[in-house]
Amino acid sequence: MSFSPASLLAQLMQLPVPQRYCVAYSGGVDSHVLLHALVQIRDALPCHNVSVVHINHGIHPDAELWARHCEMVCRDLGVPCETISIKVQRQANYSLEAMARDARYDAFARLSCANDMLLLAQHQNDQAETVLLQLLRGSGVKGLAGMPVCTPFAQGWMARPLLAFGREALQQYAIARQLPWIDDPSNLDMAFDRNFLRHAVLPILRQRWPTLDATLTRVARHQADAADLLDVLAQQDLIPLATSEPAVLRINPLMRLQPMRQRNVLRYWLHRVCALPLPGTAQLQRILDEVLPAAKDATPLVHWPGAEVRRYRDTLHAMPPLPVLASDWQQHWDLQNSLHLPTGGSLQVQPGEGVGLHKSDLEQGVTIRYRRRGERCRLPGREHHHELKKLLQDWGVPPWQRDRIPLIYIGDQLAQVTGFCVCEPFAVKPGEIGLQIIAKPRGSAIETIPENKDNSPGCTP
Repeated sequence: MSFSPASLLAQLMQLPVPQRYCVAYSGGVDSHVLLHALVQIRDALPCHNVSVVHINHGIHPDAELWARHCEMVCRDLGVPCETISIKVQRQANYSLEAMARDARYDAFARLSCANDMLLLAQHQNDQAETVLLQLLRGSGVKGLAGMPVCTPFAQGWMARPLLAFGREALQQYAIARQLPWIDDPSNLDMAFDRNFLRHAVLPILRQRWPTLDATLTRVARHQADAADLLDVLAQQDLIPLATSEPAVLRINPLMRLQPMRQRNVLRYWLHRVCALPLPGTAQLQRILDEVLPAAKDATPLVHWPGAEVRRYRDTLHAMPPLPVLASDWQQHWDLQNSLHLPTGGSLQVQPGEGVGLHKSDLEQGVTIRYRRRGERCRLPGREHHHELKKLLQDWGVPPWQRDRIPLIYIGDQLAQVTGFCVCEPFAVKPGEIGLQIIAKPRGSAIETIPENKDNSPGCTP
């Protein structure tokens, strides 16, 4: 299909109407064509607000020259351009290309305003490469669906209006209009899988199958439809599994599903509901084989980069990896400002009638610790002390959370188990004004503990 500003307008008219079109402009031929054509049709668009963002990764020695080139092109076109410099943190087991992409999208998200539409210049050949790469990596239907034309992103959308056009059509447009562009030499580096496919494999395949790129793009559309159907099925299967906490599932009804539906609903739950990275095939199978059938008193764990899944009693829990916590950590707190915790979140103080600690007991401040074993607490209204270990078991606190509950000490005595109870003799009586120490923000590890079921006075959820 040939490319023109009119054909770009036809693609954009099929997308949501944004408050602003923001072009991700690298300076390469594809993004230059997108930007140039967009400027030509700006007055015909439902939204006339067009801007540009250029990401300077700082990886190539000429990165600063490229940034100045992009700013000059935007100045000539009369389009505002914002250049963002980012630093790519190299990590073991991650490709530089993937880390640069993640950093780039993070920057795009931070710049996004409500109802912005970020326009990317990926085209039909890019889509074909993506589908083939995903196939070679053993991806399922979601991977083979390739890149969507439009998807929610940050506070608005991310769109790829050039997916209907091939690389050759875009280059013909650029040459005919004598557009200047940057050739990134890394695009020729055959060490990258995509470049190897682009320069060594796909040209041979196209000799045998000239319509290969259009065919693979059609495959992506079919797989996208299949992926949508699997999501609908997962949503239906998730209904009887859900609990009051999004990151917790009921295991018994999950076990009654067929294995293929178990895998499907777990992928959907982990990625769409819990916002965690998807597990690989091996990790997903371990969840089915080791976690789901485990004994109720077992605490199996399956983890992969960025996520972990655990079992407690009859529930399945998903979460980001828990931070390492020093067992001897403690902090004196004068209660004047919020206290940030090493496990995430913070402690704050608020007054309340009939709840919390005596104000007089807090004059010298408190000490915050985590569990070190052997702690005891006498609940209000009871005569005897109880081991904190036994109380946490009775309250149904999962084992991995028990050592992450802030314990409030006055002197050398345990005065409060944050989120659960105030110990005698520190609890205020009914009608008295006390000071509650509460954990915030909701959603941190210390806030996802199930509510205390003990109705004794002085116990708070």
